[in-house]
Amino acid sequence: MSEQIYSLAFVFPGQGSQSIGMLSSLAAAYPEIKDTFDQASDILETNLWSLVENGPIEDLNQTQNTQPVMLAAGYAVWRLWCKLSDVRPGWVAGHSLGEYTALVCSESLSFADAIRVVAERGRLMQVAVPAGEGAMAAIIGLEDHQVGKVCLDAAQGEVVSAVNFNAPGQVVIAGNAAAVERALVLAKESGAKRALPLPVSVPSHCALMEGAAEKLAAYLEGINLETPRMTLIHNVDISTHSAPEVIRNVLKEQLYKPVRWVDSIKFMSEQGVSRFVECGPGKVLIGLNKRIVKEADHLSIFDPESLDQALEKLNG
Repeated sequence: MSEQIYSLAFVFPGQGSQSIGMLSSLAAAYPEIKDTFDQASDILETNLWSLVENGPIEDLNQTQNTQPVMLAAGYAVWRLWCKLSDVRPGWVAGHSLGEYTALVCSESLSFADAIRVVAERGRLMQVAVPAGEGAMAAIIGLEDHQVGKVCLDAAQGEVVSAVNFNAPGQVVIAGNAAAVERALVLAKESGAKRALPLPVSVPSHCALMEGAAEKLAAYLEGINLETPRMTLIHNVDISTHSAPEVIRNVLKEQLYKPVRWVDSIKFMSEQGVSRFVECGPGKVLIGLNKRIVKEADHLSIFDPESLDQALEKLNG
C-alpha cells in the first residue's frame, strides 16, 4: 500500500529541459520508459522516442514536438517510481507544461488525453505567432521590478513582458522579437549579469498567446478532468483547485500569464514541504529550487544513479 508523505513534493519540468538522448540510460535499464513513449507515439502516430534518441535538435525544440515529448518523459519517470516505491508525494507541481504531467500523475487527467491536449497546445502556440516574429530571453542578475521596468521601456507599442519567474535574479521575458531585442540591450545597460535569447520557437506566457489560449479552452471542454488526488499547485495563482471547470480555466490562463515558479516553491515550503524531487529529464528545476529554498532537500530522477539515490533516501 502506498504511503503519502505531506512534507514531500514531486515537481515536473517543462520546455527547456529536453535534450537529445535524454533518459536513454534509464530506458536501457527499465522498459517502462520506452513503453510510455511508445504509448504516446501510438496516440500521435509519430515516433517520439526516435526524435529523442536521434533528433535533430531543431525538430525536438519545435514546440509541437517538445510538449508531448516532455510530458511522456516526466510521466515515464513517475510510472517507474510508482513501480519501485510505495512512497507518494503529498504535493505536486509542474513548470509551465510540466503542470500537465502533474495533472496526469495526480490522476486528474488521463495520460492519453494529456498527450492529445499538449500536442494541440503546442500546435496552437506554434501557429499563434509566425516564425521569427516572437522571442524569449533570459535575464540574469536583475531584481524582478527592474526586469518589469526594462520591459515597459522596451515595449514601444509592442509586446514584451516578464513571463517566467524562475529563481531569485533569474527571469525570462517574451514577446515580439524586436521588443525582446530592445529589452536585452536595456537589461545589460541596467546591470544584468547576462541577457541572452533562448532557443524556443514561440513566445510563451505573454499576451501574444491570448488567441491560442481561447482555442485551447475550447479544446479542453471536450477533455475529462477529475479532482487531483494530491495537492497540486498551479503556476498561475499559486492555488490548488478541485473543480474541473476551474482547472480548465487556469490551464487556459497559463498560456498568456507568467509562470510564478518562485512563489510556487516558496508556498509549498511554507506549508511544510522540506524535500523536493524533480521527476523527469535533466536538472533544471533542482537548480532553480536550490536557490529558492536553500534549506530544503533537493533530489532529481533522470538516470539509474539518481533513481537509486532517491529510492535510498525516500524509502529509508
